[in-house]
Amino acid sequence: MSGKLYGVGLGPGDPSLMTVRAVQAIAEAQVIAYHSARHGRSIARSIAAEHIRADHVEEALVYPLTTETTDHPGGYRGAMEDFYAEASARLAEHLDAGRTVAVLAEGDPLFYGSYMHMHKRLADRYDTEVIPGVTSVSAAAARLGTPLAEAEEVLTILPGTLPEEELTARLAATDAAVVMKLGRTFPKVRRALERSGRLPEARYAERVTMAGERLAALSEVAEESVPYFSVAVVPSRIGTGAAEREPEGPGEVVVVGTGPAGPLWLTPETRGALAAADDLVGYTTYLDRVPVRPGQRRHGSDNRVEAERAEFALQLARQGRRVAVVSGGDPGVFAMATAVLEVASAEEYTEVPVRVLPGVTAANAAAARAGAPLGHDYATVSLSDRLKPWEVIAGRLRAAAAADLVLALYNPGSRSRNWQVGKARELLLEHRAPDTPVVVARDVGGEGERVRIVRLADLDPAEVDMRTILLVGSSQTQVVRRGDGEEVVWTPRRYPEE
Repeated sequence: MSGKLYGVGLGPGDPSLMTVRAVQAIAEAQVIAYHSARHGRSIARSIAAEHIRADHVEEALVYPLTTETTDHPGGYRGAMEDFYAEASARLAEHLDAGRTVAVLAEGDPLFYGSYMHMHKRLADRYDTEVIPGVTSVSAAAARLGTPLAEAEEVLTILPGTLPEEELTARLAATDAAVVMKLGRTFPKVRRALERSGRLPEARYAERVTMAGERLAALSEVAEESVPYFSVAVVPSRIGTGAAEREPEGPGEVVVVGTGPAGPLWLTPETRGALAAADDLVGYTTYLDRVPVRPGQRRHGSDNRVEAERAEFALQLARQGRRVAVVSGGDPGVFAMATAVLEVASAEEYTEVPVRVLPGVTAANAAAARAGAPLGHDYATVSLSDRLKPWEVIAGRLRAAAAADLVLALYNPGSRSRNWQVGKARELLLEHRAPDTPVVVARDVGGEGERVRIVRLADLDPAEVDMRTILLVGSSQTQVVRRGDGEEVVWTPRRYPEE
């Protein structure tokens, strides 16, 4: 009969943090396997040393390289794949001979550990048991004495080997984070923390529960002193002063776009700004898209008080508050960025920092649902005459239509105002063929999403409301029925010569 394979999690380093089941598995095994670098020293073996007997057969699985270069034809990955295959074959010989094999693993065997490479090659052939261990993540949080995540907070675990831009985006978007595999990646990780605005919160933990343990504010750690066995921790904001801080120094206003609907449309940068804010200010419908966070104040209002809302946000910032003004779509497209910047230009607010973060526009969202109608030059026009006279709107429609531009028509109508859609259709038909495709997109990304393609001549004003956007094709825009029966709209990138 074949032997049994154990993947034994040993915890973060202190032998007293090994589980009872881990000790039992080592006692039951005849073969003890562990990984090490070419110097031969194994941290896993040192943790379990007091439980390894003289009659245990020891299998040292020595990596062919760690951070060195290699002339292997498959590069680093190829060299490691060959090593894992060879190591698994060595363990399989013991298992085939009926011996029980315990593979020792620091932390947890299936959490960034080398054991997992044995497991994937052997678990489907042999009786296998994985014994979980205390991870470095849990140990670091315990030693730092701070919660990792609380309530609805999201904890993200990242390898420091990711590209810097990816680290920055993920750190900005999450509530709490742990970055593993520091060492030579530390300078890049520190820059990513700084760029994402998380450096002041970040803590550093090195050789947790082991000799030489070091805990510090990450901003104070010298990069040349950082070993591989260290982690960066951005802990829970709740109850740590990050969410309930007292105002200190100048505040700021960040105008953020939430896209056309819910969280799927948020950018990582926007998520980070919303999470870091002391106050959220915005139209109640848009505020409802943002998760409630402990310690964060929410100030909802009607959709028709943009200037008042902007001034309120700037007043909060003058008191030292970090304020996020929440807008739908992109804040710079018929939305709150202009209102905030207009008020911020007044002398009493010129010292208040104001940033604008982009969002997915309604036009882009609707275009993506329909295909690619905005593939060439296009114009964006609001049909609302609340802030500009209809004569101006009509003149712009005629000019854009005469130039053969695709049109994205915002604010086309409401319950009390839909005559503009009919008038716009009449104006456009002076320059466009009756069968010009029009994308009628309502509530894109929401529960009531409906996207239709109609002829310009058949555009019905009764089907249009304030949650609808219209994309009117040019003379070159095409409608194609795909094999699945769905129609797609696209505008060629090449325009015909005269």
